[in-house]
Amino acid sequence: MITWLRRLGARLSGTAELPADFAGELAPEEHVLAVARTSDGALVATHLGLWLPEGRRIGWHLLSKATWKNGALTLVEAEETGDAGGAVLLRDLPDRRLQLTEPRRLPDVVHERVNKSIRSRHHRDLPGGGAWFVQRKVPGQDGIVLQVRPDRGADEAAVAEFAATVVEQLNRAKER
Repeated sequence: MITWLRRLGARLSGTAELPADFAGELAPEEHVLAVARTSDGALVATHLGLWLPEGRRIGWHLLSKATWKNGALTLVEAEETGDAGGAVLLRDLPDRRLQLTEPRRLPDVVHERVNKSIRSRHHRDLPGGGAWFVQRKVPGQDGIVLQVRPDRGADEAAVAEFAATVVEQLNRAKER
């Protein structure tokens, strides 16, 4: 009876039903948006991020790139490597390719959520290499965070120093 009610509630609310083999644990009030199947288990998209088959959630703000091609969803996850005056320094992890056996709406939801998390992006060439400066909305939090992703081979210390200067300028602009 409970399963039937859960399915009905999911249909009426426009949300997807959480699969029985879901390995994670949703936060209170975390809403399921879409579900897809892989040979390793379920991929679950919520308003807070993308749950991987092993039960780990990646926040939308930490997905640098997601592409859907030939039945596979390829993800580029970023990890936070430090702080530069309030800017979050990132490094991209190796691509992860997930072959979807039942994609349903998940690729579209992932594309929409990753893009919606980005408020602005700008590439800046710097001495020793450039960096991407991306302002993003973090799901479940108020405000915007500045993320800085140095190009491969860039001088990370120079990028961090410049990022701290950018944060200082942004803070001054907000005070006006």
